[in-house]
Amino acid sequence: MLDKEAEARRQAIRAENRNLRFLRFLVDLALMEIRAGRFTLEEAEKVVENVRSQALQLFPGKETAFDWIYRPRFRRAITETFKLH
Repeated sequence: MLDKEAEARRQAIRAENRNLRFLRFLVDLALMEIRAGRFTLEEAEKVVENVRSQALQLFPGKETAFDWIYRPRFRRAITETFKLH
């Protein structure tokens, strides 16, 4: 019984790590595209909301974590790209 629980825990950790790597990939890609100037300001803001939506699908209930960890990075990229100082 203990082995099954331990294996289930390991699988859950692997799945969470996989989701986290995918989220990092999405964030990095979105930041790169925003900084490259491929979007209008409105499109860039929509990209951020799309990434946030995907993050919440991967990690339900973690809205605050996204807003603390990733939102400042996106805000900085958008501010620098669109010269919103």
